[in-house]
Amino acid sequence: MERLILNKLVQWKNSPYRKPLILKGVRQVGKTWILKEFGKRYYENTAYFNFDENEEYRQFFETTKNVDRILQNLMLASGQKIQPEKTLIIFDEVLNSMKYFCENAPQYHVACAGSLLGIALAKPSSFPVGKVNFMQIDPMTFTEFLLANGDENLAAYLDNVDMLEP
Repeated sequence: MERLILNKLVQWKNSPYRKPLILKGVRQVGKTWILKEFGKRYYENTAYFNFDENEEYRQFFETTKNVDRILQNLMLASGQKIQPEKTLIIFDEVLNSMKYFCENAPQYHVACAGSLLGIALAKPSSFPVGKVNFMQIDPMTFTEFLLANGDENLAAYLDNVDMLEP
């Protein structure tokens, strides 16, 4: 399936000013799916950590701010391999760890998704201001729907129509 936001994700990946990414969007819009698909297409490997399913991951951030130690603990607990520039690290349902990666480990590509991010972001005192990039994912467009259903010709035709008439 093609989502148009993939182009924006590639721009983020290639940006010399890249910071950890927070992907915002309503519930069930495909935040986690698009990040996993992006990792599959554009990285050697993807390390996915869901903080709702594995409570133990949270403790790694509570006990230290040292990014190398956090990454070692995550790799040991999950059995996943993480390499700078080659691995997309996806944190699902977590937020406050982003600033440590921005300040201490910019060589790691970190993206965060979660349905409760909007609520968490409403608390400015707990938010890492200036330490993350934001990107918004919206529900699938009609063009994306057509592409997902194999109607590339119709999508291309509609893309070239300047004005629809009754």
